[in-house]
Amino acid sequence: MIEWREHSVLRTCAVGLLVGCAAVVSGCGHETKVTRVDTGTVTDLSGRWNDTDSQMVAEAMVKEALANPWLGNFTKGKNRQPVVIVGTVLNKSHEHINVQTFVNDLERELTNSQKVTFVAAKGERDEVREERREQAVHAREDTQKAPGKEIGADYMMRGSIATILDEQDGAKAVFYQIDLEMVDLENNVKSWFGQKKIKKVIEKKRTIF
Repeated sequence: MIEWREHSVLRTCAVGLLVGCAAVVSGCGHETKVTRVDTGTVTDLSGRWNDTDSQMVAEAMVKEALANPWLGNFTKGKNRQPVVIVGTVLNKSHEHINVQTFVNDLERELTNSQKVTFVAAKGERDEVREERREQAVHAREDTQKAPGKEIGADYMMRGSIATILDEQDGAKAVFYQIDLEMVDLENNVKSWFGQKKIKKVIEKKRTIF
């Protein structure tokens, strides 16, 4: 009888220890740590396309585009800056990429360069036109903006983001190719074609317990 009670006590203690250990492990598994870093810091955690890629590519490619002869030729021939818009940038990659952030980066670089006149793209123009219609009804006449005075674009920048994926034994290499072109809207001539390539190797380290 005494022996049975001793075994029962031991079993109870063992179960208690297991439950306690499980609680500790479970608690540690849900711990979250957040660290604020400078927005300019490169945080390439997954190896996928990120904000750093978007900003660096936009800056480099706009700089290259504006250093090309088409800009000087137009400025000399027309005696003014060319008017530029950004059209569609297609995502042809295997990843889900928010292309709009890349388009925004391109627009920012073009606008801040002060070498071209940048105008609102198609979706934005609809909102601006609606505002003018509202002004025609509700705003004072001397402050209304009349329709038919928009500036037409001379060039459209458009392009695509594509990838090639090579993967084996837990390691993979991702090759990004970004193609951009500047198209003359009057005659469809491609006045500039630029290409930027990024290659990333992602390796997962195995942890042995």
